[in-house]
Amino acid sequence: MPRAKLFNKDEALNKAMELFWKKGYHATSMQDLVTHLSINRASLYDTFGGKQNLFDQSLKLYCDTNRDGTIKFLRSQKRVKEGFLKLFENAISKSTTDPDQKGCFVVNSTTELIPGEEHIKESLISNRAFFEGVFYEFLLSGQKNGEISKDKDIKSIASLIYTLLNGINVIAKIEPDQKKLLSSIRTALSLLD
Repeated sequence: MPRAKLFNKDEALNKAMELFWKKGYHATSMQDLVTHLSINRASLYDTFGGKQNLFDQSLKLYCDTNRDGTIKFLRSQKRVKEGFLKLFENAISKSTTDPDQKGCFVVNSTTELIPGEEHIKESLISNRAFFEGVFYEFLLSGQKNGEISKDKDIKSIASLIYTLLNGINVIAKIEPDQKKLLSSIRTALSLLD
């Protein structure tokens, strides 16, 4: 008869995500995971299939959580430009007030593992395409309601917004100046005028 698991898999995955996000893939050892998750090594392998699989699941959880949160947030916004400004304000606030200065798990994973760990490249490309698609649809809604001129290249602007969001998470690690970051974002969002 198989032994019952003495831990919650979802909670363990959340803890693993936090640890990988804070330390990175290479700096996180199996012993770090065992200690942080309070799960013995055999159970960790049995449940998650080892460090690489646990990392992949952690990154997927992070991406899925951000996707859901971003969609929900943008759907709650009435105006496109103000919606993007609030999205950036939230990102800047999180990045500049995080005592661990973790930044973005996707950005961290990209800079740490690409090139080299090509197996995650596809999921990172997919994540980018997803967010650019969400931003494009939000911008398109602004064109449809007359808020954004029809002559704007909203596909390129959607890509720019994704790039800026990721860049903020990097810059905030070295210069957590909210006022300066917001000034840059306001300048970029003037493209929507």
